[in-house]
Amino acid sequence: AVKQLWGDGDHLAEINDMMSEQRAIGGEKAKSVWALLRDRAVRWQLITLLLVVSCIQLLGANVVYSYAYNIFTKAGIPPAQTHYVSLGIGTTEILSTVLCGFLIERAGRKTLLWKNYTVMALALGLLTVTLSLQDSFFWVPYCSVALVFIFIMSFGIGPGGVVCPLITEIFIQSYRPAAYVFNGVINWIQLFILGLVFPFIV
Repeated sequence: AVKQLWGDGDHLAEINDMMSEQRAIGGEKAKSVWALLRDRAVRWQLITLLLVVSCIQLLGANVVYSYAYNIFTKAGIPPAQTHYVSLGIGTTEILSTVLCGFLIERAGRKTLLWKNYTVMALALGLLTVTLSLQDSFFWVPYCSVALVFIFIMSFGIGPGGVVCPLITEIFIQSYRPAAYVFNGVINWIQLFILGLVFPFIV
């Protein structure tokens, strides 16, 4: 199965890791979310997961998606054509996430996260400037559109691609189902809070 998945080569180290994890859990059944929250042995993994999920919610991706339509219409894209640009954004996100899959082992997770967080912060800063200068020069709205694409690409290569497999990498098998449930609940609670608070911030 490992050869079929990864191709020919010496995969003995990976197989040994799997076998040692299998021995460590010793046929343990999947833990509940409550057991996950109470176990001190996985406290740092849980805190890491909480921080990373919270950063994903607070880094501004939802805001960029919310205002993308306005940015595109200001750039002169006819409202009837904006769905093609939206399709372009979706395609950019998919391609950049696939690219992350190729880069993640070579560049490392931490590097991909920090470098892309930096690019995203710069893109948001410049986007703030270009949106405030929207009517000053004819080319400024096009810069805004380009910055939206740069932001989305950086999101896919960095946090979007790195965070998804994180649960399987930092939790042992018996805790993974509970960690996925915890991740989903935290994610949706934060989305709900953002959805309630965002209109008042605006």
